[in-house]
Amino acid sequence: MKDREESALVQAKKQLQQFWQDTGVTCDERLLKAFRQLSREEFVSPIHRENAYMDYPLPIGSNQTISQPTTVMTMLRLLEVAPQHRVLEVGAGSGYNAAMLGLLAKQVVSLECRRELVEMASQNIRRAGIQNVEVRYSDGKIGVPELAPFDRIIITAAAARFPNDLWEQLAEGGILVVPVGDPYSCVMTRAEKSDGKRHVTRHGSYAFVPLV
Repeated sequence: MKDREESALVQAKKQLQQFWQDTGVTCDERLLKAFRQLSREEFVSPIHRENAYMDYPLPIGSNQTISQPTTVMTMLRLLEVAPQHRVLEVGAGSGYNAAMLGLLAKQVVSLECRRELVEMASQNIRRAGIQNVEVRYSDGKIGVPELAPFDRIIITAAAARFPNDLWEQLAEGGILVVPVGDPYSCVMTRAEKSDGKRHVTRHGSYAFVPLV
């Protein structure tokens, strides 16, 4: 039974990657390699393990979800993370996105305002063998001014408005990715800092839990 389940997970993972390549979600080999390396099934609750590679969000407790895999991949593609980057993530959840970032970046600080998820994310990331990610119990809207500036900032919850406080913690030439607006119809927003100015592009409508 366990072997059959593992085989089904491997097949579902391959199909999801092929879907991304066929539809143009991403062909970035660094992103795809990180996806192949990380076991998403270890970041979902045991009762949802068999659905780990289905392309929809899954509950993780505390009224939160692990995002749809295609949404995760789209945000990471927009973020354009390089090996030398320091990254701030707001919204650790179960730690999957932070772990992906850990495989792509030099250093990751992930903020989570729910203590039980801080512990869950930290355990999941340690179990995956990733050493360059720190999960902190904190109000993500404040960020981490003492560690700024960051090369990249990603917010995995719907912000009611553009997060100006976090923007101030972004380095020159940096990129911030955030869904902005109503949680059920927020707009994926990418902002690049150039000469201190904000260069914004928008990339479709999504549903996210609200940033609190």
